[in-house]
Amino acid sequence: MFSVRLSVLASAVCLLAAASSAFAQGRPAGVTTDVVSVRDVAESVAVFGQVVAGRQSDVATRVMGVAVEAPFRIGDIVEKGDVVFRIDTERLHIELQQAEAEMAIAEAGVAVANARVDRTQKAFERTQTLVANSTVSQAQLDDRSGEYAEALGSLRQAEARIAAANSGLNRAQYDLENAVVRAPFGGTVLEVTAEVGEYVSTGNVVIRLLDNSGLEVEANVPSRIIGALPSDQTVKARTDAGSELMLTLRAVLPTEFSSTRTRPVRFALAGAQGDIAVGQTVTLDVPVSLPEEVVVVPKDAVVQASGGWQVFVHEEGKAMPRTVELGRAIGDAFEVLGGLALGDEVVIRGNERLRPGQEIAPTRANAPGDDAERAGAGGAPGTNGG
Repeated sequence: MFSVRLSVLASAVCLLAAASSAFAQGRPAGVTTDVVSVRDVAESVAVFGQVVAGRQSDVATRVMGVAVEAPFRIGDIVEKGDVVFRIDTERLHIELQQAEAEMAIAEAGVAVANARVDRTQKAFERTQTLVANSTVSQAQLDDRSGEYAEALGSLRQAEARIAAANSGLNRAQYDLENAVVRAPFGGTVLEVTAEVGEYVSTGNVVIRLLDNSGLEVEANVPSRIIGALPSDQTVKARTDAGSELMLTLRAVLPTEFSSTRTRPVRFALAGAQGDIAVGQTVTLDVPVSLPEEVVVVPKDAVVQASGGWQVFVHEEGKAMPRTVELGRAIGDAFEVLGGLALGDEVVIRGNERLRPGQEIAPTRANAPGDDAERAGAGGAPGTNGG
């Protein structure tokens, strides 16, 4: 009796399983689809490059003296105009006072010389009148003429002393103003070469600055592809750490390395590029041809079939298989050489178990509410709902 009941129960379970399977197979398979599209593609080659400084400066002093201030250290960030070095100005103030005194002396000398010129000129003119009236001799006129000429010469000397004194005054003012060394641009301090208490001469380097905003990438590009470099498009590059950089062509330097048949090319960094450093190596994807339009299909849509490569195309609610001819791999897609047309909707998830002609409930990739629609279709991507 027990065995009969067990047999009846087993039969009921089988019937329920069969009914469930038949119901599931009648439900459309939930899949994700995408469309065959067009991309601008240019063939490229990998070229190694290096991050270089667009601007780096050895900041030097313009005057000599003892350092009294060196406020920045290696690695500090400075802004344009910041005081990066200061020289003791006591001696320079003394020299300025001396130059001002010499200017005052020279000005007084000009005043004296002018007075002498005025006096001798009047004496000479008066003597000329007397000679005409035969009151004085020609010899006296010659004496007055010589005195006048000598006075004019003294005036020229005094005026020359004014020029010399003015030059000394300008030099003293220049030295005093340049006792303070300021950053010519904003950047990072790479090296400090003078400390407080040291005596520095004119032209001594006191700090080395790197312009953080002017970093570039230099790469030796094969000469044969120089003409294909895009002047108005970005070039992708990657660091050894995997970070991606976007570059724009700035200049092709007019030199060539005969041994490698390459030319140095400078690329500017397009926008903020994160943590990069001078000397860091990068790999550039340099185009070797002008961009062309290529029809592509997502890689996830392609499956291996007995006759070659195959995709499932959404046609009126059904998954229809189609054999395709593929070309090169382009990122996350393949070039389409045949079998598909622009705009075809292909299954990219859930295509592993599809049967030819099977009904599907497609959800477009990256569409809003993708997960909710997929759940409502009765199956997760990658299943056929059975």
